[in-house]
Amino acid sequence: MSLRQRQPLPSHGGRAPNRRSSSVDVPDEEIYNIIPIHNHLADHPSLRFPEVRAAISGLRSVGDLRKPPFVPWRDGMDLLDWLGIFFGFQADNVRNQREHLVLLLSNAQMRISPPPDDIDALQPSVVRRLRRKVLSNYTSWCDYLGQKPNVWISDGRSDPRRELLYVSLFFLIWGEAANLRFVPECLCYIFHRMAMELNRILEDYIDENTGRPALPSISGENAFHFQVVKPIYKTIQAEVDSSRNGTAPHSAWRNYDDINEYFWSRRCFDKLKWPIDGSSSFFVSGNRRKVGKTGFVEQRSFWNVFRSFDRLWIMLAIFFQAALIIAWHGGANKPWQVVGRRDVQVRLLSVFITWAALRLLQSVLDAGTQYSLISRETPWLGARMLLKILAATAWTLAFPILYIRIWSPRNRDRGWSSEANRRIVNFLEAGLVFLLPELLAIALFLIPWLRNFLEKTNWKVLYGLSWWFQTRTFVGRGLREGIVDDIKYTLFWIMVLASKFCFSYFLQIKPMVTPTKSILKIKTFNYQWHEFFNSTGRYAAVGLLWLPVTLIYLMDLQIWYSIFSSIVGALVGLLSHLGEIRNIDQLRLRFQFFASAMQFNLMPEEQLFMSSGSLRNRLNDAIRRLKLRYGLGRPYKKIESNQVEATKFALIWNEIILTFREEDIISDSEVELMELPPNSWNIRVIRWPCLLICNELLLALSQAKELKTFDRVLWRKICKNEYRRCAVIESYDSVKHLLLTIVRSGTEEHYIIANFFVEVDEAIQREKFTQTYVMAALPKVHSKLISLVEQLTSKKKDLNKLVNTLQTLYDIAIRDLPKEKRNNEQLRQDGLAAQRASSGLLFENAVELPDVKENVNFYRQVRRLQTILTSRDSMLNVPVNLEARRRIAFFSNSLFMNIPRAPQVEKMMAFSVLTPYYSEDVLYTKEQLRNPNEDGISILFYLQKIYDDEWKNFIERMRRNGMAKEEELWTERLRDLRLWASNRGQTLSRTVRGMMYYYKALKMLAFLDSASEMDIREGSRELAAVGSMRRDGGSNSMDSVRSSSSTSLSRTGSGVNLLFKGHEYGTALMKYTYVVACQIYGTQKANKNPHAEEILYLMKTNEALRVAYVDEVHTGREEVEYYSVLVKYDQELQKEVEIYRIRLPGPLKLGEGKPENQNHAVIFTRGDAVQTIDMNQDNYFEEALKVRNLLEEFKSYYGIRKPTILGVREHIFTGSVSSLAWFMSAQETSFVTLGQRILANPLKVRMHYGHPDVFDRLWFMSRGGLSKASKVINISEDIFAGFNCTLRGGNVTHHEYIQVGKGRDVGLNQISMFEAKVASGNGEQVLSRDVYRLGHRLDFFRMLSFFYTTVGFFFNTMMVVLTVYAFVWGRLYLALSGVEGSIMTAASNNAALGAILNQQFIIQLGLFTALPMIVENTLEHGFLAAIWDFLTMQLQLASVFYTFSMGTRTHYFGRTILHGGAKYRATGRGFVVQHKSFAENYRLYARSHFVKAIELGVILTVYASYSPMAKSTLVYIVMTISSWFLVVSWIMAPFVFNPSGFDWLKAVYDFDEFMNWIWYQGGVFTKADQSWETWWYEEQDHLRTTGLWGKFLEIILDLRFFIFQYAIVYQLGIANGSTSIAVYLLSWIYIVVALAIYVVIARARDKLGSDIYCSGHSTFSTVHYAVGNRGVGNCGFNCSAGKNPVTYDPR
Repeated sequence: MSLRQRQPLPSHGGRAPNRRSSSVDVPDEEIYNIIPIHNHLADHPSLRFPEVRAAISGLRSVGDLRKPPFVPWRDGMDLLDWLGIFFGFQADNVRNQREHLVLLLSNAQMRISPPPDDIDALQPSVVRRLRRKVLSNYTSWCDYLGQKPNVWISDGRSDPRRELLYVSLFFLIWGEAANLRFVPECLCYIFHRMAMELNRILEDYIDENTGRPALPSISGENAFHFQVVKPIYKTIQAEVDSSRNGTAPHSAWRNYDDINEYFWSRRCFDKLKWPIDGSSSFFVSGNRRKVGKTGFVEQRSFWNVFRSFDRLWIMLAIFFQAALIIAWHGGANKPWQVVGRRDVQVRLLSVFITWAALRLLQSVLDAGTQYSLISRETPWLGARMLLKILAATAWTLAFPILYIRIWSPRNRDRGWSSEANRRIVNFLEAGLVFLLPELLAIALFLIPWLRNFLEKTNWKVLYGLSWWFQTRTFVGRGLREGIVDDIKYTLFWIMVLASKFCFSYFLQIKPMVTPTKSILKIKTFNYQWHEFFNSTGRYAAVGLLWLPVTLIYLMDLQIWYSIFSSIVGALVGLLSHLGEIRNIDQLRLRFQFFASAMQFNLMPEEQLFMSSGSLRNRLNDAIRRLKLRYGLGRPYKKIESNQVEATKFALIWNEIILTFREEDIISDSEVELMELPPNSWNIRVIRWPCLLICNELLLALSQAKELKTFDRVLWRKICKNEYRRCAVIESYDSVKHLLLTIVRSGTEEHYIIANFFVEVDEAIQREKFTQTYVMAALPKVHSKLISLVEQLTSKKKDLNKLVNTLQTLYDIAIRDLPKEKRNNEQLRQDGLAAQRASSGLLFENAVELPDVKENVNFYRQVRRLQTILTSRDSMLNVPVNLEARRRIAFFSNSLFMNIPRAPQVEKMMAFSVLTPYYSEDVLYTKEQLRNPNEDGISILFYLQKIYDDEWKNFIERMRRNGMAKEEELWTERLRDLRLWASNRGQTLSRTVRGMMYYYKALKMLAFLDSASEMDIREGSRELAAVGSMRRDGGSNSMDSVRSSSSTSLSRTGSGVNLLFKGHEYGTALMKYTYVVACQIYGTQKANKNPHAEEILYLMKTNEALRVAYVDEVHTGREEVEYYSVLVKYDQELQKEVEIYRIRLPGPLKLGEGKPENQNHAVIFTRGDAVQTIDMNQDNYFEEALKVRNLLEEFKSYYGIRKPTILGVREHIFTGSVSSLAWFMSAQETSFVTLGQRILANPLKVRMHYGHPDVFDRLWFMSRGGLSKASKVINISEDIFAGFNCTLRGGNVTHHEYIQVGKGRDVGLNQISMFEAKVASGNGEQVLSRDVYRLGHRLDFFRMLSFFYTTVGFFFNTMMVVLTVYAFVWGRLYLALSGVEGSIMTAASNNAALGAILNQQFIIQLGLFTALPMIVENTLEHGFLAAIWDFLTMQLQLASVFYTFSMGTRTHYFGRTILHGGAKYRATGRGFVVQHKSFAENYRLYARSHFVKAIELGVILTVYASYSPMAKSTLVYIVMTISSWFLVVSWIMAPFVFNPSGFDWLKAVYDFDEFMNWIWYQGGVFTKADQSWETWWYEEQDHLRTTGLWGKFLEIILDLRFFIFQYAIVYQLGIANGSTSIAVYLLSWIYIVVALAIYVVIARARDKLGSDIYCSGHSTFSTVHYAVGNRGVGNCGFNCSAGKNPVTYDPR
């Protein structure tokens, strides 16, 4: 046994039950989480590591520290106990952070290379690195505020104990901070104050008041919780309460960011003091609040898009103006020729006027939205706003004056005189001064390190110089990338902008100039209505024609980005070697190098204490990768000669195949075809999987028969194919061993067979085989061998037939095969014939077959031999399951990509996985699976149809495990059935199974790291025997063997874990922790919810799984105490046990639910990294093998920074569920692969777009956590982690050699709700401070990347729809007003007029947004496959779906920006197997799609009726086809993609239900799905909470219908063609009269109805029947109030 794993002393005593105790009363035995730190003598695998003991010893080095008063100090207490007593931390917080710290220190010490001399002592360098990383944000915060850090350690002096105290203090603060973890600088303030008091204790300060040694200001039991955490929590809670559940304007209350940014100024030291002053203005909330918004005010306005990205809009506006000037004055000349003219040059100077005006607009918007930040404490902020406005106003006035002064002498002198030129120079001088800030920005862009230095430095001189340009903030400093990255994304955007501007000039702007001039020449128009402004009609016409063109101009940069990102993303993917192995056939070509690639990447190399990152090692790795990738050096020979490495490869590969079988994606027979059998039967070569060597033996026999040549030539030809060589040798060795085995040893026949093979071996060795034997006889031998193995594998074995076959085979081998014929005497002399004559057959009494039950492995090898002998096809359809093929192809391809070398498991970074869970499905219940819906379809039936092959494999596995009838699936095998179904849905059990593959992989890798050569060889043989017994029966021809083996394919009794020695479990637990944050698990247990039992089952079957939940304890005084609790299933006690219980200051949820749930559980995670996994995700065992490689990325520089978030590729596994799921999967796949690939490289703006990214845990724990949680504004909580990371100087990368499964919504309603949530979240992002700061702090080109990949995508989607609106309403105005007819009559150039109309075709470029999907599919599956998939999707109406989704995004994004209303929308994540009623679809889509589509459809129809241009059918179709497609898509998609959407009977039912819903008026407790009236009021909720500007803009937008009414009145011909205004006024009289009649009838109905209800008159039934309800049913009346019924059953 090695020194690192030496056996500790045996433990004493048994396990005691868990009990809550103070930090000073630790029992000898208590429930522990991972390591029994309380008893370091326990026999636990983790305690065998000297690093663990060193960490425990380091924490116990209390030494001569002053002991806390009033509490007895006991032996065994450590530094955390010491801090816990002094500062009043909770006992379980101390226990939790003790284990946390021990694991961090021990894992860090394990990674030291070379290992320290004293491995039992904690190394000072380990503690120092940990302290610097954990407290790096605190140190930066102190520097920012000009405060000296209270970490009193000199760099030259090593004091590990003091550093441990600082780190422990921060961990204890963080572990108990609860919701305060979202305000990281608040934690810095608390640590700063408490560290000072710690220093006073360590330095033996004397309290001036008492004369005694100094004590902390806060001490006593749970003092930190009550005196520090709770007061600040209550302040946050009061602010949240004032938000009215997020409906109040963001500017009216402080969110988490406001609370945190209060600590970005020195006033926090003066106002809050220490101990915290509860009377401070910081704690005042509500109307009496003195401290308002801090740092930023979120104001709801569309202008935020301009405010945050003003540089983009200024660029677009300036180019548009310049291009219009050049096109207007250029005529047919080239633009560069036009620019050479002096008058055009001067007109181009007018762009400075526009630029200055836009700057003025920006400064006014800044002041108008941020004025509430100004207070007595921030006077300079107000001064800066005012000066900005004054300066911008001055420039806005100065440039027009200077511009006019240029043209005065020009017009007077009719030429460019010296005076005019002098004034041009004056203008240019002013322009140069105006451009100085931009020139400075360009200079700093070219020298990024200088910009970073200037922004990060805290010198007051530099702060004064930068004060004018931007507000000083703690975040957003030093965001520039390195020179190389700058060059890459700059070139990208130069190409994009050049293409966009060329396209815009030549195809958008220039073609519009001539027709515009033609229209402006028209003096009079024949109006068909009353025109108030007759002289301005042509300008209105020009404006309406230019409006859609301008909107397209503003948004088409999104299309150009899509095009270039597809091209560049494909190039980056090609350089990353993606898609080189796309299928099993391509894997066959590389499988011989696959073993070497797996060994190179997954097995750690023996490190001789050299730096793995040295240039020499990198060069060597690159050369080896090149050899592996392109087959240079034939590396399979190395593997073959080193049987230990080959055996390791076989162990890993077979474990992957076994996992596939456990998941039922391959069958038993496919296992035999795909596995790598261990070396047995004395076979001399690697035994490749059967699917690789199929048909190879037949080809070799054909070569031997046809090629009449020498041995060497024949063998050389055979050896050209490695699989053929191995097939020949394995077949020969197998036949030799088989014959010698079935013929009883010691018999004469056995002696004959042995002598025959001696002769054959001798002929082969002397290269005389072709000269000795007849090659034409080999097919006969082959045929008889096939007969032999078929008889051996048959269910009933007939020895007589077997003897006859052996006799025939003997005759062929002795008589036909040799070229030189020998008589019987010669044969006897050579030992090839019986020595005495016999009347019977030669093998009659010599055959002895091994027993079927006791020699399962023998018959398994016979079946493999049979496969090799008989296979005639290439087995390209093995495995049959497409998912199995995809996973094998991806895994094999990834091993040829550039992956960091894997360290040993002991030396890898430790990590955790965190999954938030609320109340979703854990396991499908029996009722869910069995009960059919209204269409007669059950979930199980649905799964059986879409996973047909997997269901067959499941039944096969169950039968092998002892199931006799399928009915047992609903009784004894019900748990297996529920697991099978749940693992194909989006359930927690599927996620847990996937994440536990990490644990399984680490255990196996730990075994392979430490196992000796003998362990691996012996283990391989053992697994061969056990595996044969376990998996036998996969062949249909071996039913007898199958029936004899009923061993279960359980997780604990299969695979490599049978070889484990024990330490693997401890190693894996130290490196991996899985925490599921089941927020309401405590409530579920109390209510006997089945989900609680299912979660307990998951804990019971997964030892590394931990569950964190919030426990609500009612104290009996109408008060509730809240606790964060961590539990596990104790395998020894056989029950769930509680590990930690940490009190919370109040209810968990103050902000958004999911991040709050993550936050409370994050304190129970461990390690250096944490992977965030949602509960609709999955993982794969083969991918888990690469987690060591992935975590090594944290050590590499990407640009000038190391990564802080590792982006991981996702595979959308729900694509096969339905056509909609396929569309969604294709869209998501292109985003999570190509999209994020290019965001990370070269654009450097990848954020965190949800799971499964891996976070640098220690970096994020001191910077606000894994997400943001402020109410509503952070509804898309995940991406704000990326924003926060980038603003704080982090680096986000993306890695595609590893993947994690991801489920998406599969039904139209689910997808729409998801799209609504994402769009609403982006609408809130537009208002956020993070987006504003990134828009201003990133350099120009990264800002463009950021905009067009986040909120810009949704904004431009909305612009597309607005373009359709602008076009349609513009055409309607031109047609109904008569302007269009006048233009057609007067226009002299019809071609020019056609150019105006054809501008609308530019919107069709939106098809290019599908380009990323096609390109990524081409890259990974091939061009033809990609085109076929695209065409198939179009035939399945994918374009209708994507157009419909565009409407969803537009509606919710626009409404959120205008009015708010963003909220979390639970999509259900279930299978859509039932019909959705029209009433439900109407409620969901009426406002977002139906109403808008009907509006556009009506307008297009009216236009077709009254437009003179539409009289030409072709012209009308060409002009409006895209608009009609949008209308049809928005109306028909809910029917097309609804199961049974066009079924007549369901349509009738839907109509009845819809009419009942429409006419039912509702009441107080009526829900929206019961009454149209209730639904309507809920739909208008956002208008009740919106601000003044939101209401004003809503009114302005709705006025368009009055324009429609105004135009239609004059087209009806009711006044004999009169265009008098009186006609319009008369129409209003009719409207008023009709409205009055309606109101009278409605009031009378209500009055009469109330009397009827109270009197119980039977007329009520008649009235209701008359309005469409065919019976009253059960009614409830409220007669005393005289109101409508409260409840009503429409049946």
